[in-house]
Amino acid sequence: MSLASPVGPKRPVASIDPILDLTRADMGRVNDMIFAMAGSNVELIPEIAEHLISSGGKRLRPMLTIASALLFGYRGEGHVKLAASVEFLHTATLLHDDVVDESDLRRGRKTARTIWGNQASVLVGDFLLGQAFKTMVEVGSMRALAILSNASAVIAEGEVWQLSAAKKMTTTEADYRAVIGAKTAELFAAAAEVGPVIAEAGDEAVRAMRAYGMHLGMAFQLVDDVLDYGGSASDLGKNVGDDFREGKITLPVILAYAAGDETERGFWREAMEEGRNDDAALSRAREIMERHGALEATKQRARDEGRLAAQALDAMPAGPVRDALEAVVEFSIDRIS
Repeated sequence: MSLASPVGPKRPVASIDPILDLTRADMGRVNDMIFAMAGSNVELIPEIAEHLISSGGKRLRPMLTIASALLFGYRGEGHVKLAASVEFLHTATLLHDDVVDESDLRRGRKTARTIWGNQASVLVGDFLLGQAFKTMVEVGSMRALAILSNASAVIAEGEVWQLSAAKKMTTTEADYRAVIGAKTAELFAAAAEVGPVIAEAGDEAVRAMRAYGMHLGMAFQLVDDVLDYGGSASDLGKNVGDDFREGKITLPVILAYAAGDETERGFWREAMEEGRNDDAALSRAREIMERHGALEATKQRARDEGRLAAQALDAMPAGPVRDALEAVVEFSIDRIS
């Protein structure tokens, strides 16, 4: 599988249709379970939960759980419950993220916090976490429960780590990779890992699928980093430039700062540390990134992660499920093609 930049006529953009088709029946059951899990006698809970659940996300993480179980011939109900739990972990994280980041837009719609307030968003996020763990327990796999509960703790650590690194130009690339490994890639890894666990596929398969998910998650976040400076709100799921305005030190910023002269470094310190980040500053940030190749370097790192994700699948059972998982990698990278 090639993830290199195309030469000559542009090849067709990759699609996630293969994994959508393969998981459609099970994902229908996952979606039914998600809405059932969001139910409560407290009216505000399903109202807020359904606002985010229905906002048009691809549900890629739960699809990875379904596909990774099917890859090893799993026949049961556990993958549906774990997939729903994975989506609830993700949804709870989004609710909490939007409060921390003071975001106004999520997937082209107003965030829950802008409609119902920060307190309600945080508390409903907590409810979703509780429902996720309750559903995990029903599966009866202590190993799957351990994987997903550990992921929840790691994600929280990543969020705190990112908060502590925000607005600090001393953040290194190694620091940043550790943050996104925890904050974003960990849930991709756990989502892919629990499939072979409940299918009892063996430790080699479990390790391979975890590596696949981890590298896919890293690639996905690095692509998002690029799109924040040159994408669209529909591609990104939030306002373009939000990371810059919030003072988030992402990889393109780190690379541009490292390559810049003292005047440019002064600009970054003013923009990211002092909050001088209006539209004119955003335009200059893009110019500096382009001058030093920071966006292209970030794209290349995303391609490298995608290549590692694809390689992790090499020893897995050949067939349409593995092909669909490979297509997910291509799709994730092609968002910046």
